[in-house]
Amino acid sequence: MAPTTLDFTVEELAALTTPTRPALTPTDDRRPVELALVSSIAADYPPETFLWIVFHRPDGGATVRYAWTTGGPALGDRIDRLALASALDYADWLDITDRNARHSTRGRIAIQACALRPVLADVTHGHRAPDDRRAALRRFIDCAGEATGQTPRPGLPRWHGVGPALLNRPH
Repeated sequence: MAPTTLDFTVEELAALTTPTRPALTPTDDRRPVELALVSSIAADYPPETFLWIVFHRPDGGATVRYAWTTGGPALGDRIDRLALASALDYADWLDITDRNARHSTRGRIAIQACALRPVLADVTHGHRAPDDRRAALRRFIDCAGEATGQTPRPGLPRWHGVGPALLNRPH
């Protein structure tokens, strides 16, 4: 069997060795990596879960990303409508989500996974934050107002949300 000779032009050889994907370039945009991590994290949780994911940066800052597993967006929006109609506020949101959340970390990533069915039960049954937690939140808001020179609004802020319609709404 005679040896095979391959004859290529320079252009043909370049076309064979050039990757078909664009070259990776350095960037300061963390978004694609964070979104890929959010997707990977969400895959580890059961349906109807709301995820609050905090990416802690080396400079001391943080980025918060929300995610929902299957069935979570619709259930979260339903919960938010009920909570707002029941006049639940931020203290109630803190208390209810804290009662129903699992906390974990992946390196600098903090994950709060909140099962939405128990949140729905709490909202439906009219669970309210205890008075001491409400008072502590009010003191925190007043302290922040003093530190920034702003006058806080009376009362407590509204229910923060567990569904995409409320959480993704511009404030």
